[in-house]
Amino acid sequence: MHFYPDERIALFVDGANLYATAKAIGFDIDYKRLLAFFAKRARLVRAIYYTALMDDAEYSPIRPLIDWLDYNGFMIVTKPAKEFTDGAGRRKVKGNMDIELAVDMMQLAENLDHIVLFSGDGDFRSLVEAVQHKGRRVSVVSTLSTRPPMVADDLRRQADQFIDIADMQKEFGRAHDDRRERAPQQDFDDYDEEEYAEV
Repeated sequence: MHFYPDERIALFVDGANLYATAKAIGFDIDYKRLLAFFAKRARLVRAIYYTALMDDAEYSPIRPLIDWLDYNGFMIVTKPAKEFTDGAGRRKVKGNMDIELAVDMMQLAENLDHIVLFSGDGDFRSLVEAVQHKGRRVSVVSTLSTRPPMVADDLRRQADQFIDIADMQKEFGRAHDDRRERAPQQDFDDYDEEEYAEV
């Protein structure tokens, strides 16, 4: 992977997609180390985490993670998730953050040199192409190590570079015996953020 020390970079994290990817490969992300990793390689301007939240719930199991990220260098963008029942009578939750991420990326692109997108969602291919037309480099972080891969092939091909998160365990993975200050656990039993993808 290649970063220039003087380039301005921003991280755009599709929370639901990154959660599903990390869960699929058993990767426990240390968000503090993740920020430090990119801050060492370039001028980190912004790190933004996007996720939908259930507003009416007394307690959201993702709230500790969101609060930790908010106090430790990430901007948090949320919106209420919507609950509905599908045709088979199953409870579903919908909270797609693609538009919010795309608008922010287009607005911030003017002040950046390099954009790092943590998502494998093929819907972002046109967005990546649009910011590339503005002269910005784009790295996509996801994985090819699952079957099927978590990253859409057209998104991976569009990116200037692809970073497989499965290869980044030493850089910003969290050791299970690590007792240092760290982000709260993201793998909650009663919360499945991957359901917040558009259905």
